[in-house]
Amino acid sequence: MASKGKRYRSAMEAVDRHAEIDLVEAIKVVKANATAKFDETVELTVGLGVDPRHADQMVRGVVQLPNGTGKTVRVAVFARGDKADEATNAGADVVGAEDLMERVQAGDMPFDRVIATPDMMPIVGRLGKILGPRGMMPNPKLGTVTPNVADAVTAAKGGQVAFRVEKAGIVHAGIGKASFGEDQLVENARALMDALLRAKPSGAKGQYLKRIAVTSTMGPGVKVDVTTASSSAAA
Repeated sequence: MASKGKRYRSAMEAVDRHAEIDLVEAIKVVKANATAKFDETVELTVGLGVDPRHADQMVRGVVQLPNGTGKTVRVAVFARGDKADEATNAGADVVGAEDLMERVQAGDMPFDRVIATPDMMPIVGRLGKILGPRGMMPNPKLGTVTPNVADAVTAAKGGQVAFRVEKAGIVHAGIGKASFGEDQLVENARALMDALLRAKPSGAKGQYLKRIAVTSTMGPGVKVDVTTASSSAAA
């Protein structure tokens, strides 16, 4: 295993790996240790008491971060006619139908999010094996299969984050950049936590929020006291 760099080791010394601290304090620690030469992404990792192998314990959804993500999101829209024009006018990066399907099949995918009008789903459905593993398959539950493509494009580019629990019961999501203010990151983190609480599945038993950590791209993780993470805790 490659050894950790001097900067990372120095950051580790400033973090108590065992202590669980208030979300606000955790954000402060992460920002203080985000000293890379680029603007690091700040990420929240949440361990949930679910087994996503069971349909009634799947956790997924979208949340609009109040302060955005600090990331430029490239959006592709499958649409025709007036809906294609609406998507283009709303700022979609790629718009098409069969021609866009052929681009994706050829491996040309200059986008991070895919939106489709309902009538396009027979075409988009052929791309399930390509878009699905990348987490980009449009889904009506996530608002990415919709006739309101302009609103969907605006939301995707304005700070909307999609989340989905992994096999181990963990959700990872970016909540902004290290250059954000502490208050902005805390507000974004609590918006995500509130969305996870709303998405609690009927099959979840026992403790739902088991552990939380916040980290930056190149920095160590900081454990968060789960009782301090949601908006209700702040209130």
